[in-house]
Amino acid sequence: MDVLGAFLSTGWVAKVVLVTLALFSLASWSVILAKWRELAAAKRGSDRFLRAFRKSSRLNEAAAAAPQHRNSPLAAMFQAGYAELEAQIRSARQAMGPEASLKIGSLTGLTRSLERVIGSEQERLQRALPLLATTASATPFIGLFGTVWGIMNTFHAIGATGSTSIVTVAPGIAEALVNTAAGLLAAIPAVVAYNHLLARVRHLRRRMDDFQLEFLNLVERNFT
Repeated sequence: MDVLGAFLSTGWVAKVVLVTLALFSLASWSVILAKWRELAAAKRGSDRFLRAFRKSSRLNEAAAAAPQHRNSPLAAMFQAGYAELEAQIRSARQAMGPEASLKIGSLTGLTRSLERVIGSEQERLQRALPLLATTASATPFIGLFGTVWGIMNTFHAIGATGSTSIVTVAPGIAEALVNTAAGLLAAIPAVVAYNHLLARVRHLRRRMDDFQLEFLNLVERNFT
């Protein structure tokens, strides 16, 4: 009730600033929770798929296991690479007959297929993170605007009454400090979460790069 009373006692500019900061904070916390779950699921799915991939004696066994790990970017990479591998083998058999050996014609084409999936998966994992960066950079300045406005109201009250008593300056100063605190409360969780989540995305990107090399080495040994 004290918070509500403090909000209702502020001027209309301060109300707009506080509502704006509250919306930014609500949106950023929604993104934080959603991306936290998404990235955790991607890591768990990748761990499980990588174990299944390395235990498989044949690629078709890994291909059968891949749809069970839909949250894993590594599984998506494997499915794209396996589809390209099958397409190249099918094309070679059509050109040379069913007796053609299981060889592919272009390792570069397979690399491009994997890189395309890496790009799309990274974009998916980073989606909505710019909102956290925007919140972290914009909300302190929005709060600062409310702070400046509150101080202006304080000086206006001093000029109108000719008094510098605490009764005169307290409302404007309180309004200014509330806006400052609200801006920091919106910005600090956003910047901490952005840095942490971006680090997790980069970790998953490194795992995708490592898996690409592992898959290409496997294909090069057995299909070229």
